[in-house]
Amino acid sequence: MPGQPERPPRRPIVVKIGGSTLGSHDTSLRDLVQLQEEGQEVVVVHGGGNVISQWMQRQGLAPRFVGGLRVTDAPSLDIVVAVLTGLINKELVSQIYELGGRAIGLSGIDGCMVEAKIGNPELGFVGEVTHINSEPISALLYNGYIPIIAPLGVHIRDGSENAGSPLNINGDTVAGELAYAMEAEQLIFLTDVAGVMDGGGRVMRRLDRRRANILFNSGVIQGGMIPKLSACLRALERSPVTNIIDGRQPNALLECVRGNSSGTTIVGGSGVGGRENPRRP
Repeated sequence: MPGQPERPPRRPIVVKIGGSTLGSHDTSLRDLVQLQEEGQEVVVVHGGGNVISQWMQRQGLAPRFVGGLRVTDAPSLDIVVAVLTGLINKELVSQIYELGGRAIGLSGIDGCMVEAKIGNPELGFVGEVTHINSEPISALLYNGYIPIIAPLGVHIRDGSENAGSPLNINGDTVAGELAYAMEAEQLIFLTDVAGVMDGGGRVMRRLDRRRANILFNSGVIQGGMIPKLSACLRALERSPVTNIIDGRQPNALLECVRGNSSGTTIVGGSGVGGRENPRRP
């Protein structure tokens, strides 16, 4: 930014927090503050699917999903935007402040950070990411804040009737695209499962891209793990390592950052920051 002194580029950590991991015994936010105090730059993407479904039901709307993605018509979109940006996002920011941290909450719509287009009209206002503008995030990191980002985007200016409309985007996908765009040091998913499971229900402690694609092609990876592992493969095109861990465990995030992952670690098959394109599921 103009007037700011030059400093060596740093690679942030991107953390995706699922709403189901934030319970009374969860330490994820405390871990984030600890990392900030240690000088580590962290970008947070949060979910909120369960809360969105609850608010939809209060309004007499039945949540519907296709392939793990929420069908988002116009009334549903109003609730998605309100809950993600006006409720969950600000609660996280205030909780981090209470713990002594510095955070600013925003969504992918702000600054047109996340541009997208409608990929499947059957899903309604659900976006596929086309571009990440990471400049606002970098500015917040430079000034010592943790960006807390709600997974929404804005429709690209393509002359269509949807141009400029808010779009609902899968939070795992947003986290992966941000990690890719910012060449993150690593991408960490805090989930409510122990990690990636094999066909026998055992946690796979370490994967590379080749083995991850085998799991996709064999149908072992299903449900909500599909977008998480897909996002990890996307990030690995520019980042050395990604992790999918149980965020409900005490200090899970801190331990993972320090190299003691309790879940599944996924590494690039061609070394650190390999840029080959994996086969996408």
